[in-house]
Amino acid sequence: MKKILSVLFFAFATLGVSASWGAIDKSKTIKMATEGAFPPFNYFKGKDLTGFEVELGTELAKKLHVNGEWKTSPFDSLLIGLNQNRYDLVVASHGITAERAKAVDFTEPHYCTGGIIISNAGGPKTAADLKGKVVAVQVGTTYLTNVQKIPGIKEVKTYPKDTDALQNLMSKRVDAWVTDKFVALEAVKSNEKLHLQLGDMVFQEKIAMAVAKGNTELKNKVNTALNDLVKDGTYLKISKKYFNDDVSCK
Repeated sequence: MKKILSVLFFAFATLGVSASWGAIDKSKTIKMATEGAFPPFNYFKGKDLTGFEVELGTELAKKLHVNGEWKTSPFDSLLIGLNQNRYDLVVASHGITAERAKAVDFTEPHYCTGGIIISNAGGPKTAADLKGKVVAVQVGTTYLTNVQKIPGIKEVKTYPKDTDALQNLMSKRVDAWVTDKFVALEAVKSNEKLHLQLGDMVFQEKIAMAVAKGNTELKNKVNTALNDLVKDGTYLKISKKYFNDDVSCK
């Protein structure tokens, strides 16, 4: 997915020294952070944190021969917390952007996706259909910046969480919602009686994990572990569990 917060000022103003790989290896623990409110990628099922990214991150920690310790935080604080040394790795559907790459270092992409239009039955399905409409997006996201580029939209309404945007779509306070295509598929599947419909993709993006700026050794270790998970079939197994498809960047 996802989000393109203006993190640069805050990240550099509060820059900390993230744990080196040597420190992580010595403690045998890697601190990982995610949002916990972005199903099916990262979310709570009861009191348990789960989702595609959570399972993938947990398996990645095993490949690194360390314990994975998860923390959750609002999305708009995740990259700031990374540069304050609150955790070592962020696994939270961050779309790779030039702005973010100035504040953090990205691993190789762990999935590819894009923003898609979702609406109630009979609602807008194309970018042209959004003319004169009210569109919901999550605040601080790449969905917001891309929707703002579409001409003719009456109003773009932002919400703290994607689940808030979905609720406002279902209650018909907005005409359409633009979100990650896999999140949209899950929303349609989980709300069959509402007859939500999927429209066109409005943009595509690569999604990656993030480490603190300059933490090259950890980035390389994560890339190697991720590649190993692809090679041994673990990645595909987790991907098919959540999406019945391979969501890697082919």
